[in-house]
Amino acid sequence: MPGHTLAPRSLVLAAALIALVPPAWAHGDVTPQVVDTTSLPTLGDNWKSENPFRGHKAAIAVGTSAYNQNCARCHGLEAVSGGIAPDLRLLDKDCVTLKVEKRKQACVAEMDQYFADSVRKGKVRNGAVYMPPFDGILNQEATWAIKAYLETRREKPL
Repeated sequence: MPGHTLAPRSLVLAAALIALVPPAWAHGDVTPQVVDTTSLPTLGDNWKSENPFRGHKAAIAVGTSAYNQNCARCHGLEAVSGGIAPDLRLLDKDCVTLKVEKRKQACVAEMDQYFADSVRKGKVRNGAVYMPPFDGILNQEATWAIKAYLETRREKPL
């Protein structure tokens, strides 16, 4: 037809492919996964103020799997952030340089509490959800197992 132009075939194909691809969500549009913690000691209903699984081999194994299922999509594989969410290897970084052992332990305990609260309640700022709450999805054992795993990933050991 005179005066009528058709879009090049490649442009039509590209538009069709884009229409078929689901949207990518920055923080993952994935359902959080329940973690099997039956291999770990039960911790009860009252949340511990410090990580009872620090250095516990079975907990680190459970925590590795739990992290990969629930945290890696935002915080990065092996806890190395790709920039979407904080790099969790640095969670205790302020504690590393403390020289007085009592202060260092208090710092680690404070970071444990911060971690557990963050996992349970999530992170919301100005109405925007930066991290979903995992309370009711991850039990205490799973939460502390993830923290035990993250402690193996620190950039600098305590």
